[in-house]
Amino acid sequence: MLPKMIARWAVAAIAVPLAIAGAKKVSERIEARRGATRTTRLLRKGVATAERLTGRKRRRLAW
Repeated sequence: MLPKMIARWAVAAIAVPLAIAGAKKVSERIEARRGATRTTRLLRKGVATAERLTGRKRRRLAW
């Protein structure tokens, strides 16, 4: 029981934030190359939703 709890915590504490950051980077790179597309909008919307669900604060752009 304890190893399963540790595994769940590791996924929640490490894998989910990494996946959020990865999706954000991918959407930024695609958008930089090809402009805004349906894919980048979907990725950004998914990132925003995941950040709200995990309780992470969204970073605002400095401009």
